Amino acid sequence: MSDTAVPAHAGLRGRLHAFIGHPRVQAGILVLIVVNAILLGLETSPRAMDAAGAAIRLLDKLILAVFVVEIAIRLFVHRARFFRDPWSLFDFTVVAIALVPATGPFSVLRALRVLRVLRVLTIVPSMRRVVGALLGAVPGLLSIGMVLVLVYYVCAVIATNLFGSTFPDWFGDIGRSFYTLFQIMTLESWSMGISRPVMEEFPYAWAFFIPFILIATFTMLNLFIGVIVDAMQTVADAEQAETLQALDHARDQIEEDVHAEVRALREEIRALRTLLETRGGP
Repeated sequence: MSDTAVPAHAGLRGRLHAFIGHPRVQAGILVLIVVNAILLGLETSPRAMDAAGAAIRLLDKLILAVFVVEIAIRLFVHRARFFRDPWSLFDFTVVAIALVPATGPFSVLRALRVLRVLRVLTIVPSMRRVVGALLGAVPGLLSIGMVLVLVYYVCAVIATNLFGSTFPDWFGDIGRSFYTLFQIMTLESWSMGISRPVMEEFPYAWAFFIPFILIATFTMLNLFIGVIVDAMQTVADAEQAETLQALDHARDQIEEDVHAEVRALREEIRALRTLLETRGGP
């Protein structure tokens, strides 16, 4: 369920809002998402489709119908607010893709039905927080990515000039150098597969490969991790601040209620004293 803020409603909208937000309903939707994911996996198995293809397709259609009804209820309840919530738009899109006809110009989108599995992200709050943190880290990741592209470009030009004539398959042009450097960055057969053969022709090639690995693999990777961890910490701090604010508000409300009760008791005591004094008078 998304976090779309909805004021309290009376009548049918209020009842549907309470129903669609009930924990048991949300748990049921989560179970259906998991079952649907299993069904989509079974559809890729010829043996499973030969054994129970009709049942699998029928169950898939029934689950899709439940998703459509859920989205329709949320549209009725939230109305314009539905389209201002990114998570609701995501749910609407992945369900709409599943309704694309199996034939026609847009039939290729049917392959994207598996995106319905990602609706788990909108149901589980902890997953939503992780995705929110990753989205918050995008600006920092883009900055690091730009630095990495510059490092790649400089190293690709150097590698092409140094090793291109002897190893044209790896460093024959800047495009091949980019790809080879990417392989080296992933540490996939970089030593025995690339570095050592190059060093047989250029003994001092290690002076190029080792600094590149230190910068591109270890330094940049740690920067990526650092940005993501910082974003996660920012989200955690924001949630903690919201929790503390809610606790402070609850405490203030309790104190106000207690003070109101004390004032009411004092008024009642005064009234009783006045009544007793009136009855006890001459």
